[in-house]
Amino acid sequence: MKHPPRKRFGQHFLVDAGVIAAIIAAIRPERGDRIVEIGPGQGALTRPLLAAGGRLDAIEIDRDLAAALKIEFGEALTLHCADVLRFDFARLGNHLRVIGNLPYYISTPLLFHLAGHARHIRDIHVMLQREVVARMVAAPPHSDYGRLSVMLQYRFGMEKIIDVPAHAFRPVPKVESAVVRLVPLAAPLVPALDEALFARIVAAAFSQRRKTLRNSLEKFLAEAEIAGLGIAPRARAQELSVAQFVALANHAHRRVLVPRPSCAR
Repeated sequence: MKHPPRKRFGQHFLVDAGVIAAIIAAIRPERGDRIVEIGPGQGALTRPLLAAGGRLDAIEIDRDLAAALKIEFGEALTLHCADVLRFDFARLGNHLRVIGNLPYYISTPLLFHLAGHARHIRDIHVMLQREVVARMVAAPPHSDYGRLSVMLQYRFGMEKIIDVPAHAFRPVPKVESAVVRLVPLAAPLVPALDEALFARIVAAAFSQRRKTLRNSLEKFLAEAEIAGLGIAPRARAQELSVAQFVALANHAHRRVLVPRPSCAR
């Protein structure tokens, strides 16, 4: 399939047969799997996935690539010519196995989009820039640990499974890549009472990483409240576990629900 890579879609096509085989071996697709491939491109992963006998949906934004894929695979492939950031994965059912070589320029918003559909997903295997994967799986107090780490680790168990060199692609990108596996947790280890508030607190804490919690979270919690949860107010965001961020958010949520009593006159 000949197709000139388009910069506006961040296209780098996987061509290394050894890497393709390693990815398929890690995924272990089986007959009866409900597989969703993001950005099938020139079909490097599509072919072995179909050969495994699973039911395959593919989401491709490039209309020319979509047309070529349709010609090659016909009815064997259910093709959705759409923007994956706006795609409703719930419409495809449950126990989805999501796979893809993700365009790096949309990787973070796409990961958050997938997190919003976690209850419909069995597992995710995606290729990303190696530095992004490092941030996803990092633990505190590592410098790679940040908002992305916390928000994804709240919903998924994750592990890096394959490093992919730049020369495995055409055209060759300027960065190295890695494949990461994400498996949705049956339930968060410590559930947030208000997930939107949890997300805001995590974002605020990491918005200026050099600030201490008492400064970055002053709009949400007083210094004494942070200390009362057994968390040092002078700590920085990258020192906190996911569970500690949930504890901060849950305390802030309860405080709003139960206002402090006013003094009687």
